[in-house]
Amino acid sequence: MTFNSPTEKHHYVNTMFGRIAHRYDTMNRIMTGGQDRRWRKLLIQQAQLPPQGKLLDIATGTGDIAFEALQQHPDLEQVVGADFTLPMLREARRRGGEEAKQGSRGAGGQELLTPLRHPVTLSPCQLSWSGADTLHLPFADNTFDAVASGFLMRNVTSVPSALAEQRRVCKPGGRVLILEIPRPADTPFGWLFRLYFHRVVPLIGGLISGQRDAYTYLPASAEVFLRPNELKTEMEKAGLREVRYTMLMFGTVALHLGVKGTEELKELRG
Repeated sequence: MTFNSPTEKHHYVNTMFGRIAHRYDTMNRIMTGGQDRRWRKLLIQQAQLPPQGKLLDIATGTGDIAFEALQQHPDLEQVVGADFTLPMLREARRRGGEEAKQGSRGAGGQELLTPLRHPVTLSPCQLSWSGADTLHLPFADNTFDAVASGFLMRNVTSVPSALAEQRRVCKPGGRVLILEIPRPADTPFGWLFRLYFHRVVPLIGGLISGQRDAYTYLPASAEVFLRPNELKTEMEKAGLREVRYTMLMFGTVALHLGVKGTEELKELRG
């Protein structure tokens, strides 16, 4: 799938995720065999959030990373889930119990959300949601102890700009974590994954969500995305230090981690 301009891609991605928001969690569980929960758990473990820390979850979707952070670190001062697709944010808010109970069902009583595995008790200001574009984050410099995203970077119109924004809002010494499906490797398993991703996923996605085109776009976006080592290079170009990545699910998913240098903290204090 190709786009004539960044604006066209931006609009398509926004509306596409809005159309599948009500089935997003269900499809993630099916496509990954439930492994996406384990990956997000690992992401939060690698974030090394401090007591009373602050986390930004970009492209939060239905809030999986944000809720996982609070389950692992109930003493966090603030978790912000940001997304530019408002139907996704509505699903996240419902999962967090911030909307009326009747809001959890759509027309005909259709269930719109996946219940949390464990209850999360929140203080009034601990968890918040923000309608925000990844390329223009509405947060001050050096705000968060960690900035995380799950399956975001394939969908942005500018990887360097997205990384620059993530680094900007991260505190010196803080971590930027990226969970993503990279371009499949040219290996026997990589070709098997391509077959599954391009043939099986659109079929299942069409049956469950009624939006087959959305689940045709998702594998197509991986084909034109960066290899894991290429994303590592882009993170280093953005000024992140100690960049490394872990391959998951037989090399089909990558978890990248980079650290914002502490020299900026010295400059701020100086």
